Amino acid sequence: MNKTIRRASVFCLLMVLALLVRATWLQTYKAEALADNEHNRRNVIARYAQPLGDIIVAGSPVTGSERTTGGDLEYKRTYTQGDLYAAVTGYGSQAYGATQLEGIYGDVLDGTDDRLKNPADLLTGGQSAPGNVLTTIDPDVQKAGYEALGDDKGAAVAIDPETGRILGMVSTPSYDPSEISGTADGEAWEQLLADKDKPQVNRALRQPLAPGSTFKLVVAAAALEDGLYGSVDEPTHSPDPYTLPGTSTVLRNESATAPCENATLRTALQYSCNNVFAKVAADLGQDKVKAMADGFGFDTEKLDVPVRASESVYPTGMDKAQTALTGIGQFEVTATPLQMAMVSATLANGGELAAPHMVSQVVDADGGTLEEFEDGDTKRVVSERTAEQVRSAMVTVVEEGTGTNARIAGAEVGGKTGTAQNGVDNSNTPYAWFTSYAKDRSSGKEVAVAVVIESSDASRSEVSGNGLAAPIAQKMMKAALQG
Repeated sequence: MNKTIRRASVFCLLMVLALLVRATWLQTYKAEALADNEHNRRNVIARYAQPLGDIIVAGSPVTGSERTTGGDLEYKRTYTQGDLYAAVTGYGSQAYGATQLEGIYGDVLDGTDDRLKNPADLLTGGQSAPGNVLTTIDPDVQKAGYEALGDDKGAAVAIDPETGRILGMVSTPSYDPSEISGTADGEAWEQLLADKDKPQVNRALRQPLAPGSTFKLVVAAAALEDGLYGSVDEPTHSPDPYTLPGTSTVLRNESATAPCENATLRTALQYSCNNVFAKVAADLGQDKVKAMADGFGFDTEKLDVPVRASESVYPTGMDKAQTALTGIGQFEVTATPLQMAMVSATLANGGELAAPHMVSQVVDADGGTLEEFEDGDTKRVVSERTAEQVRSAMVTVVEEGTGTNARIAGAEVGGKTGTAQNGVDNSNTPYAWFTSYAKDRSSGKEVAVAVVIESSDASRSEVSGNGLAAPIAQKMMKAALQG
C-alpha cells in the first residue's frame, strides 16, 4: 500500500469515527434537548394528536378541543367565553405557542407529563390521557368585573383574604384565544400585535403602574407598626401645605378645604391628605417604608400565582424629598392590581398575607391529584391591632370619605381611592385606582379587590378612584359575597 492510499484510509477512518462520536453524542446527550426544541415539528404534532385536557372554572371547562380539517394536526384548542377568561387561561395556539396556564401546564394538558403515564404507557411509549387544571376563579365574580370594566382599559383582581384564592382576574381590552388557536390565523394574530391597547397583556399581573393614594395604606401601616403614631385617631405633625424636605416645592392637597393640617391618619385617609402621608414617609425614612412595602409583597421578583406577576417596586437610593413623594404612591413606586389587592387582603385577614393563587389542583384524567395548592399559606405582615386600626380607617373612607361608591348593604366595606399621575408633569390622563375589602355581616364571608383604570371615555376632570374604579370593585365584591 503506497503512502497516499494509506493516508486516505486513515483520513476516512477518522471521518467515520467522528461521525460515530457525533451520532453517539446526539443520541446520548442531546436527544432530550432536540426533542424539546420548539422547532421540532413532532412535538406540535404530538400535542395536537388528541383532544387536550381542560382548564376548569367552578366545575365546568372553559376550554375545549375540536377536530381540524386537513394538515397533520388533528385537534386544535377552543375556548368558551374566551374573552372573559383570557386573563386566566392565556392562549394555546398551534402556530404561536402557549401562555399563562396553557403554557405552564402544557405537558399536563397534552398528556406528555411523566406523572400521567401508567405502566403500559411506559412500556409502549404511548401518549397518556391528558389531565386538567382546576382554577379558583368564581365565574360570577369574573363576569361582574369583566362587564363592569366594559370598554375601559384596565384590570381588576379579587382575592379571598383568608385562603389567598384568586376569585377573579380581569384585564381589558381582552381578546378571544380561539381566534389565534389554529395554523391559519395569521391575520388575527397580526391585528392583536398591532393593537395599541395591547389586549394580550394581562394588566392584572403584568402592568405595574404608580398606585397613587392607595399606597397610603402601606404608609399608615408602617407608621402604626413603627410606633410613630399610636393609633389612627392620634393627631399627626403635618403642616398644610407641606414643603418637600430640602426643596422649595410645596405639596398641596386635592381639596383646599379638607381638614388636613395635623390630621389623624383616619382623617388623612378619609380625605386623602397628601401632606400627612408625605410627611409620615419622610419621618419614617425609606428603609422603614420599604420594609413594610416588601412585607406586603413589593419587590418580590418571583411572585407566581402560578403565572408570574411583574415585580411591584418600592425604590431605593432616594433623598428625603423623593421618599416623601413615595408616601403618596408617586416618584418611582409601581404596583400591579394583584399587589394592591394583596394589601387589602392582608389587612382584612388580621395582618396575615395568604399566598395568592388561582389554581387549586392539577389532576389526571381520572381526577387523581398531581399537584395541590394549599389555601391559607400565610405570613404575618402587621399585627392584628395595626390591621384592625387601618381597616377601621378604610371603613371611614367608604362611609364618609372618598370611596362612597363601594358601599354594599349588609356588609362592612373598607377601601382607599387613588388617582396617580401619568406622564411628565401629569400630562396624560391619570390612573384611577381603588383597593378594598368587604365582609358580609351575617355570614362572615370576605373578599378583597383592587381595580385600576388606565383610560376610559370619562373626561379628565371626572377621573377619580371613586368615580371610575370603586363601582367596579363594588360589583365584584357584591358578587363574591352573594356567591
